[in-house]
Amino acid sequence: MSKGDDHLIEETVQREELLRGRFLQVLRDTVRLPDGGSDTREYIVHPGAVMVVPLLDDGRIVLERQYRHPMGRVMVEFPAGKLDAGEDTWTCGRRELLEETGYTAREWAKAGVLHPVISYSTEFIEIWFARGLALQERHLDAGEFLEVFSASVDELLAWCRDGTVTDAKTLSAALWLQNWRAGAWDLRWQPNPDGAAAGQSAP
Repeated sequence: MSKGDDHLIEETVQREELLRGRFLQVLRDTVRLPDGGSDTREYIVHPGAVMVVPLLDDGRIVLERQYRHPMGRVMVEFPAGKLDAGEDTWTCGRRELLEETGYTAREWAKAGVLHPVISYSTEFIEIWFARGLALQERHLDAGEFLEVFSASVDELLAWCRDGTVTDAKTLSAALWLQNWRAGAWDLRWQPNPDGAAAGQSAP
């Protein structure tokens, strides 16, 4: 952090673990505030995740419909998944794309990183684009149920506008898609080290 931010930074003086779940940890920190006072901060420690924006050869995109229990509803979103211990993000993206959708990709490009809930979680999600898709066989995790479908970019943007899509990571990806398609934002493509073939038709 910049020294110019000293008047904003809180110092952790004590840490307490409130919960340790299967992959989430909940902490409560006691912090010293910039004015010398103190307060507590409760937050979730998350291992991080990767989201993939899969581009079909006809210009359409691959999306998913999945029930999200905390929301109590089915959400429209891009394929994504959490990082396994010691896993790099590109490997995670390739694994999640194949497991959830059955697709491999010939080329990949890292777009950026988003922090979806900065007030109460350490979670980050790295955004990757994938193109030159080839349909293989998907391998969902036990207890995972989702629907894979394709849509045009314009359809996705309309769903973002009318509130059909409210998932934060998918909204961020839509911003990237819109700006990349307009030529305003650049993506640096790199070949898949697994050597995936060119794409096939959409589901």
